This record gives sequence, C-alpha cells and structure tokens, in this order.
Amino acid sequence: MSYDPFSRRRFLAGVGQGTLIATVGPVLAAELGLAPRSYAAGGSESLNFGVLEPLVCYLQETPVEALQAGLAEKLKSGTPLKQLIAAGALANARTFGGEDYVGFHTFMALAPALHMASLLPGKEQALPVFKVLYRNTNRIGENGGRSAEVLHPVEVPKDRGTVTAGQLVNAVKAKNSKEAESLFASLLASGTETAFDTLLHAVQENLEVHRTVLPYRSWQMIDLVGPEYASALLRQSLHYCLDAESSRQPAWEIHGKVLASLLEEHGLLGREPGTREAEDSVIDELKRTIFNGTPEDAAGAVAAALAEGFQPGAIGEALSLAANEMVLRDPGRIPAWEFPGKVVGSVHGDSVGVHASDTANAWRNLATVSRGRNVFACLILGAWQVARDRGARSGLLEADPVPSKRQIGMITEKDPDKLLAQLDEAVRGKLQSHAAAIVHQYSQLNLPEGPVFEKLLRFGVSEDGALHAEKYFQTVWDDFHHTRSAFRWRHLTGLARVTASEYGYPAPGQEEARDLLGV
Repeated sequence: MSYDPFSRRRFLAGVGQGTLIATVGPVLAAELGLAPRSYAAGGSESLNFGVLEPLVCYLQETPVEALQAGLAEKLKSGTPLKQLIAAGALANARTFGGEDYVGFHTFMALAPALHMASLLPGKEQALPVFKVLYRNTNRIGENGGRSAEVLHPVEVPKDRGTVTAGQLVNAVKAKNSKEAESLFASLLASGTETAFDTLLHAVQENLEVHRTVLPYRSWQMIDLVGPEYASALLRQSLHYCLDAESSRQPAWEIHGKVLASLLEEHGLLGREPGTREAEDSVIDELKRTIFNGTPEDAAGAVAAALAEGFQPGAIGEALSLAANEMVLRDPGRIPAWEFPGKVVGSVHGDSVGVHASDTANAWRNLATVSRGRNVFACLILGAWQVARDRGARSGLLEADPVPSKRQIGMITEKDPDKLLAQLDEAVRGKLQSHAAAIVHQYSQLNLPEGPVFEKLLRFGVSEDGALHAEKYFQTVWDDFHHTRSAFRWRHLTGLARVTASEYGYPAPGQEEARDLLGV
C-alpha cells in the first residue's frame, strides 16, 4: 500500500473522528481589506487580493502536476519566495477558511517553510517553499478548487456600536455563523489588534492544538500578506471555532471557570505583566509543576508566578520545557494507532509530544502578541493544557526520557564533524534515542547549535513529516532561541528524535523540485 500523506481527513472521517474536520458548509464571509469591494454584501462573490490576485489564482487553479515547473519559471522571472508564500496563504484561506484538516495544517506550515528557506543556501532555499505549495495546491484541487471557496465578501454592519468579547463568544457558542461574522467584521473595522484580542476569547473556549496554533500562525502571516488582508487570515480561526461547536462537551466549561477564578484570586485583571527575572531553579521548578501536576496545579502555579511579577517570557520557557518532556518521554505510537507513514513506535506527526510542543509554543507567543487579560490567560491556559494532555496519555509520568544513560554513555566522540556524521547516520537508521544521544553529547561540548539545526533542517525539508515537519522545526527553533542556555538544548534533542522518527517518507514533489531547481 502506497503512503498517501493527504489522506488524513478521509482516515479520520472513517474512524469516527470527523469532528476535527469542518463539515458545516458555506458561511457568510468577510474580507475587510482597503478595497471597497471587500465590503460587498452577500456570500457569492470572490475575495480579491489586489496585486497578489493573479498569483493567488494561479496557486488555486493550476493542476498540481504542472505547479512546480511554473513556480520555477516564476522564480527565474524574479518572483520572490516571500510573495509565493503570501499568495499561498491567501489561496489557502480563501479556499478552506480554517475548515479543512489538511488545509489548515498546510496553512500553518507556510510561514515556517519560509523561515526554513532563509536558513538554506542558494538554490536550496526554494525547496521548503515548493514543498508546502505543492501540498497546498494539491489539497485545493482535491477540495474542488475555486468552486468550493469558503471565504467570500460580506458587508460591514453600520451603527452596531461597541462589540464585546461576550457577544462574539455567545454567537460562536450558538453556532450562529452569520452573527459571528457580522460581529467580527465590526471588530476588524475597529482595528486588527482589537479584533485579534477579542477573537482569543473564543479560541480559549476549548483547549485543543489546532484551535490554539491557527490564530498565532495567522497573526504571524499578516506582515507578509499586508494588513489590508488580515481579516482573511484571522477569520480562519473564527470558522474553526464555529465548526468545533458541533462537538462541544461539558468538560469545555471547566478550564474557563478555573481561569476566571485564578485571574481574580491573584489580582491579574487590569494589571500590567511583571518584569521580574527568574533564576534557572525557578524555571526548572515551574516546569516540573506543570508537567507533573494536575491541570489545576499547573494553572495555579503559573498564575501565582505571574502574580509574583515574573516576566511572561520566563514563564513561557517553563511551559515549553514541560511540553518538551512529552517529546522526550513519549513511548511512541501503539499498534492500534498504526497508520501508513506513522508506524509503531513513531513520535512524529500528530504525536502527543509534537502536539504539546506546538501548542505550548503558540500559547507563549500568543501571550507575547496579545494585550491585557490575554497575556495572563494564554500562559495560564497553556499550563492547564500541557498538564491535561500529559495526564491523558498513560505512562508519560513514569517513562524515562531519551536519551537513556546507557545511550549517553555510548557516545564518546568529541569531534564535531564526526558527531554530525553520526547524527546523519542515526537519523537515516531511524534510531530515535541514538540521534537524541548524539545531540546531547554535542551540547556538552559547548559548540554552536547552527550545524545541528542545519543537519536536521535538511531532513525536515526532504521528508514528508505527516503535515508537521515545518511547524515543529519552527517550534524548536523558536523555543531554543527563547530559552536560557541551561535548558535550551533539550529542544534540539527532541527535534533529533522526531526527525529520526519521520525519516523514510519522502515529501511528495521534492524529487521533481530538486531536478527543476538544479539542486
């Protein structure tokens, strides 16, 4: 049986997990750009993205088998990679609107792919961009192309007055897509930051990886596509929240009540974030509490640390380190969860550790780009989610992290070039713990991290990664560079393990891309 990396949606539907996939059908949509036609009434017109429109259409309408040759020609004629990614993001948003599993995963890989490109030399820079655009256009074609677009223009309401977070949340909970779109259109007219901060209240209704990561990746993409098209990006999260209401459960209410109680108990409402620096011991202890404790314990510890005035960035370090523990302790996929491309023992793709790390990274970044209450709420809820997800996977608390002491003892090489050669061999051999041990040894020699990132980056480009390679590479890069030296190498050790797990499943279209680019 051949491996089909684009069959995740069909598989989930087949095993009764279709609530992860949008099935509610078309909803009223709004593109609140500067052009007047972006405010037109009705839901049948197509959004127009100005000077990017021809390229957006090209990515939506080109048969995937002809895509990469066309992209290579566009590069030769001077089209920059940033422009290709921007058009890919808008094509994705207009087509899927956050309502397709493969679709929104592909969107979340676009900005990371561009960052990966910046780390590669010469002709190789286009490889990660071609990789995700191939996936993007392929999925658009599978979805019906332009005839199945989700996002359309909508009129901005007049004289609505001030829109509150409670109004937006209530409209989402009522599954009233028309009202939610109308409210969000009013918010966007008041300013992108205001709309984003209000949207986060709806995002926080349920703690789930895609619901958390999508708004941050959308926000991250705004500078690239231009603020006039921010609405097309952010409305993906609104659609995701609306669609998820079909599977609302009583458990969704618990964390919200705990959050409200903690914000009040610790006097965090109306307060500015603190600037107190944290010693290594404080970060390590907070990480242990988040990982080992109950969701209530983890959330309470973070709220208390915020009340003590510790910098949000320091608390974000502890949050990401707690999630990294799940990468290092994950026993791997069990036989009942085996799937083409995700064999028994694998830890890549939608594994508990990768999902936890991507989620924690999103929460800490959302705390950075949001304002007021949301700065505290994102970190508190992030801790709750890490602890809850750890508790949902049996055996993580008792499992020994990789690499084991025995494996660490096996790596005695101190020459950096030879260690990198061993790392290459371990990844190709799918030796997860051995690859982690090599990176651990490298970290003990006080060597720069660049060569290790470069080695793992090339596998992150060449291998499919089950929709997560680009996003997780970006998570590790970001967490490594925002974590103090005493702990940061744990993130690279986790990346080595995941990279060895995902090796052996080449990314579709990459062989053709290399030929076209002369790599």
